[in-house]
Amino acid sequence: MAYRKLAIDIPMVREDAVRGPIIRSADDLYEECGRDIAGWAQECFVVMTLDQKNRVIGNHVVSIGSLTESLVHPRDVFRHAIMDNAAAVALVHNHPSGDPEPSRADRQLTQRLKECADLMGFRMIDHVVAGRGKYYSFAEHGAL
Repeated sequence: MAYRKLAIDIPMVREDAVRGPIIRSADDLYEECGRDIAGWAQECFVVMTLDQKNRVIGNHVVSIGSLTESLVHPRDVFRHAIMDNAAAVALVHNHPSGDPEPSRADRQLTQRLKECADLMGFRMIDHVVAGRGKYYSFAEHGAL
């Protein structure tokens, strides 16, 4: 019997044909995702993957944390972007208190994720912090 090498065909990226709405603003992000998680009792961090025209490819929950924080690592955020063959990402997380003002930790995480996005060649269009009926946009505040 001759030796045969095992051949396995595994796609490196998902090529889903169905796309969601186009994200043009922080308001679009809040309406598409933030409003849904704004009232949650725990912090939830979501990465929205987007194609080159900012159409939604997918919404991925990266972390569900406690009342006051959610542990987020760049590898978990950008794994979804790579698997979805995304051109851009938008980030959304909630504050269970209802106050969307970002904490110092939120600001540090946003900068770290922006640096990683730049390094990996992804556009990071925004990070929205969702509160009850309102939100904070890092992009609108010039913090990206």
